[in-house]
Amino acid sequence: MDPISHVYETPPAGAQADWTVPQNWEKFSADEHAMWDRLFARQSAMLPGRAADAFMRGIDVLKLSRPGIPDYRELNARLMAATGWQILAVPGLVPDDVFFDHLANRRFPAGNFIRTPDQLDYLQEPDVFHDVFGHVPMLADPVFADYMVAYGKGGLRSLGYGALDHLARLYWYTVEFGLIQQADGLRIYGAGILSSYAESIFALDDPSPNRIAFDLLRVMRTHYRIDDFQQSYFVISSIDQLLNVTLETDFAPLYAQLETLPDINASELLPNDVLITRGTQAYALEAGR
Repeated sequence: MDPISHVYETPPAGAQADWTVPQNWEKFSADEHAMWDRLFARQSAMLPGRAADAFMRGIDVLKLSRPGIPDYRELNARLMAATGWQILAVPGLVPDDVFFDHLANRRFPAGNFIRTPDQLDYLQEPDVFHDVFGHVPMLADPVFADYMVAYGKGGLRSLGYGALDHLARLYWYTVEFGLIQQADGLRIYGAGILSSYAESIFALDDPSPNRIAFDLLRVMRTHYRIDDFQQSYFVISSIDQLLNVTLETDFAPLYAQLETLPDINASELLPNDVLITRGTQAYALEAGR
């Protein structure tokens, strides 16, 4: 049976103009709550020593009073107290301008559905586990929370420059698939990795991918994969670095510069890259990528 699509052209029935819907926590089934608990237990057991300190601190906001998919009435009270953010239920993927507006106003839209057992290790559309387990702990960190606001505001501005593709790469290689260099080693802070058992191992342990020091222009020139492990990861030195470079960069001339530069393949290395580890690209070669 084909999976249900959560991609819509217009807000579906029951959704507001900003694409939000009631969470209706009481309507999740026992099986859906059990799937959350299964995924939560698996990731929570393997992420210590792999996830960034900020994520491990933030995971406490998800340890609510009852098991199963978090009830946003309780979750938002804790998250609002930490950083002023809140989680809003949406039926699926939302348009870019709506997404940016939510981020700019400290609202994170989360898909109001959860994967099925046959999608345990991969689904293309972000579900409530990816959106809440993967993103919310980092949103409890004040600096990262401010970065997400800055990204949202920058995203709204980018729509006037036709630069969405380049800005999407920044989100992909930081918010979704970012690594951070801590004093005790490389750690994960990207939600796409943190919510994936297999990629939580691959991103840190496998010799195949490149791990490259973060550079804003480099990141925004680099293609990425949506259907497989990444061929390159970008490594920040601190969350402050991420926020500062976003706030201090005038993106208008950067977008103009990007229009004159060729894109970079996901596996490609440049002479001026600062490498944390040079990847073998063995995984990509074996998969015929």
